[in-house]
Amino acid sequence: MPRPARWQLSAGMVVAALAAFKLILHLYAGRYYGYFVDELYNLALARHLAWGYVDVAPMIALIGHIEVGLFGSSLSAIRLAPALAGAALVLLAGAIARELGGSRFAQGLAALCVLVAPGILALDHFLNVNAFEPLCWMGCAFVLIRIVNTGNERLWLWFGVLAGLGLETKHSMLIFGFALVAGLVLTPQRKHLFNRWLVLAGLLAFVLFLPNLLWNIQHHFPFLELQENIRRDNRNVSLSLGSFFGQEALAMLPLSAPIWIAGLGWLLRGRYRALALAWGIAAAIIFAMNPRVYYLFPAFPMLFAAGSVQFETWLSRPRLAWIKPVYCALMVLMGTLLAPTVLPLLPPETYIRYVRATHLQPPPIENARLGPLPQLFADQFGWEDMAAAVARVYYTLPADIRARTAIFGQNYGQAGAIDLFGPKYGLPPAISGHQNYFLWGPRGATGESMIVMGDRQPVLESKFARVQKMAHVAHPYAMPYEHIDIFYCQGFKLPLADAWPKLKNWH
Repeated sequence: MPRPARWQLSAGMVVAALAAFKLILHLYAGRYYGYFVDELYNLALARHLAWGYVDVAPMIALIGHIEVGLFGSSLSAIRLAPALAGAALVLLAGAIARELGGSRFAQGLAALCVLVAPGILALDHFLNVNAFEPLCWMGCAFVLIRIVNTGNERLWLWFGVLAGLGLETKHSMLIFGFALVAGLVLTPQRKHLFNRWLVLAGLLAFVLFLPNLLWNIQHHFPFLELQENIRRDNRNVSLSLGSFFGQEALAMLPLSAPIWIAGLGWLLRGRYRALALAWGIAAAIIFAMNPRVYYLFPAFPMLFAAGSVQFETWLSRPRLAWIKPVYCALMVLMGTLLAPTVLPLLPPETYIRYVRATHLQPPPIENARLGPLPQLFADQFGWEDMAAAVARVYYTLPADIRARTAIFGQNYGQAGAIDLFGPKYGLPPAISGHQNYFLWGPRGATGESMIVMGDRQPVLESKFARVQKMAHVAHPYAMPYEHIDIFYCQGFKLPLADAWPKLKNWH
């Protein structure tokens, strides 16, 4: 491999610089916005460490717990870990390109593809499980490439560790793990499957996953019930095959599409064919399940790396060398144009003017009515206003009544807002029937005195002896469904503990 000229950066320096830029970008963004709804919930999970939860694996709660313990619960504190994970994914893409035989340009291009991908930018910005999942997927892919390159079967142990941690991070690790093994079975590289190290790796992954598996068995697999409810409610946007992959191409940056498509073809033609088949199998499973587009995002960095190696070969002739900086510059330009639509870099008013001028409004994530901002941005507004409004209602009550008053939220965002901001206002922890809040129960509340957020008065009057509307909460940038009324209710007609099973809301 030729050494770079004295003035040129080495491959490692290029990749590290791109990773550092991504880290700085995430740490800078978000100053005009607040906590995202899922962050409120994940912080609530971090205060209730367990081996499992209704809708997520336990790793996100552990990460949140560590961050809060070390740095506090400010936005900059809780968003440090996902920003670091995003930077690590840039490094990992460059490492995969190097392992596939790529030199400086291929490694830098693979890292650049991850950096400018709008979908990856969006998910790496806030505390959520999807920021950490790609490290497990691509870590397994990297180990598999090393096994193919070196023949060192002991590396399967690292595969087992990453797969087990991946299962504790997000259950979709099962999809990619199955796809990788199926890809090996369908290629001559199946020879790497017949050894004791793979068996030990499987046992290691199983042991790491076992606590969460036992939790799910104990609670009758609530995640499966939740997914069935989501499908029945048609909450996810339904996409045709063309629309699905069209949105994947948009989320990975349109100018990156030739690279990852070339990477898929390059993998299919070589000894790493198992990776290409794994990507196809994972994509087919995910599309058949009708989930959200971002479920496939973690599988793209290995295609970026392979495509970058192919592009490096195609552009190796001196007369084509000019294409390299031009194409990279165009990718940076397009990424710069799209970044403000997925990353909160601009104030809301400026963002609205920007998308009107550029017509770059991102596609919806769920079947939900939107306001002036997309859901990813809108769900970062109004939460502390809601907690403050509840506090004003709470302190209209006599002190002896306040001591017996519970605060009920319709969803984990409302309940999580009370749990995060409530201590500043002297509020008790919230209760809710949504997701894991249901398993935490009524926390001793009897129903004799309750502040209820977000329900309708006729519904509440059928459940309580007395209902009074006390406030209305709305924020111009929040999601329309979070423009809610706040009610003070007395005399729940059944003991709350007995009625609690009917309040389960797993959607």
